[in-house]
Order: sequence, then structure tokens, then C-alpha cells
Amino acid sequence: MDQTRWVVVVPVKGTAGAKSRLGAGAGAGRAALANAFALDTVAALVAASAVERVFVVTASARLGVALAALGAVIVPEAPGPDAGQDRLNAAIEQGAEAARFACPDANLAVVTGDLPALHVADVETAFALAATHPLSMVADAEGVGTTTLLARAGYKFTPRFGLGSRAAHEGDGHVVLDLPPSSSLRRDVDTAADLDTARALGLGPHTSELV
Repeated sequence: MDQTRWVVVVPVKGTAGAKSRLGAGAGAGRAALANAFALDTVAALVAASAVERVFVVTASARLGVALAALGAVIVPEAPGPDAGQDRLNAAIEQGAEAARFACPDANLAVVTGDLPALHVADVETAFALAATHPLSMVADAEGVGTTTLLARAGYKFTPRFGLGSRAAHEGDGHVVLDLPPSSSLRRDVDTAADLDTARALGLGPHTSELV
């Protein structure tokens, strides 16, 4: 495999409880928005020339069909911890295992599935920077969380997504990539305010259809 190219794992909740912080005003549309975020995230990753393959871990068979139609490899999420970040990290580990089995010599990245304004050019920029570090990461716009975790071929990592994940990943040796706050790879959406910011960057087609 070309060592400038990456295999990407994307964890996607795919349940009615997804994105609860979007607020009660989103109502039943909250789950649909979360699914749209995932579809737009994966579509941008699949379109990036730096990405060899995208593995999506999800418990939703219906969403899996839609993501597979975009070109993703679907990894059905195995039963695991009920707690939020523990379950997320367990799903990431499952996806990483599947990705390493299929592509043992690949660079490996984890990208959160809530980047509805993700631009292909920002993916290319970040992954080119990451190729110069054994372990790296992309911090969210607030600077405390993580949207992307990366490891060059031959290096392993432990996902520590959740509260304070930037500090946890930095503590494990991941270099924070020098990307501007405006980079769409830093603009994950958890709240209505986040969605407004993402809209200004330019939402992908699936989210735009709902918003």
C-alpha cells in the first residue's frame, strides 16, 4: 500500500439517542440529523485521494446500508459497554481491528462521524501533515476534544475519546496537527451552535437536505 494513503475508521452511533445535546427542539429529527452528519462525513472521506478505505462501525443495519452505498466497509458493532465514551472507544477498537486485519500495512486514522461540513481538501491537508509523525491527532475547535486520531503504519494507539480526550491523546504521544480552527476537520457538531458554525462552512448534501 502507498504509505501516504490511509485507512479510516468511523464510529457511528446510529440510534435514536444520538446527538442528545442538539436540544429538545430537534425532536425526532435529531436522530435523522446525526445520521446525515455521518453520511456527509463518510462521503468526504471516501472522496479523498489520501484515503484507501473507510471502515464504519455501527449498530444500525439501515444506516449501514446507506453508508455502504457511499463506498464504506461496514463493521456491525458488537455488544459492549453501555456507558457513552466506553462504548465509543470499544467500537473504535473493533473497527481498528477490522481495518488492521484487512490492511495490515496501512496508516490508520479514526475520524468521528459528526463532521457534516467536512471538506475533502481539509482531509488531504491533515493526512499529509500526519504522514510526517508516527502518532498525531486533530483537536476540535475548542481545543479540548479530539476529532481525528492517526497512527502511521507500524504504530499502535489507544483511543481515549470522551471528556478531555485531547490531553489524554497528547499524553500517549500524539502530536496535535497544526490546523486552523476554521478547518472543517475540527468542526464536529454536538450543539445547535455547532451546527450553525458548520452551516457557515458549507454543509454536505445529506445534512443540507434536513437543515
